[in-house]
Amino acid sequence: VQLQASGGGLVQAGGSLRLSCAASGRTFSNYGMGWFRQAPGKEREFVAAISWSGDSTSYTDSVKGRFTISRDNAKNTVDLQLSSLKPEDTAVYYCARAGGPFVVVAPEGYRYWGQGTQVTVSS
Repeated sequence: VQLQASGGGLVQAGGSLRLSCAASGRTFSNYGMGWFRQAPGKEREFVAAISWSGDSTSYTDSVKGRFTISRDNAKNTVDLQLSSLKPEDTAVYYCARAGGPFVVVAPEGYRYWGQGTQVTVSS
């Protein structure tokens, strides 16, 4: 399984970005997917997750109402729409595939990770 994240960049505070993660393999629709982020000097933290069907989602409190996770099982992609960005959202964002079909918050629940895409929000 390979995960390729894209869409990061430099944006001003209040702006928006859309991250996308393309997954290889024919079993993408069987698994939950998630996004994590890691800022310099900090541990990797959970951002958002979505179940295999897309019916269930979960967000960390700091991004609720600003970020939206979605998936397209026909295209093997999972996206993260980032809106109303803040400087504290600056981090490398990683997509990951869970070990099962449901929403998973803990990073230990993910078996495969993408390479990350940098998001930088200027004030």
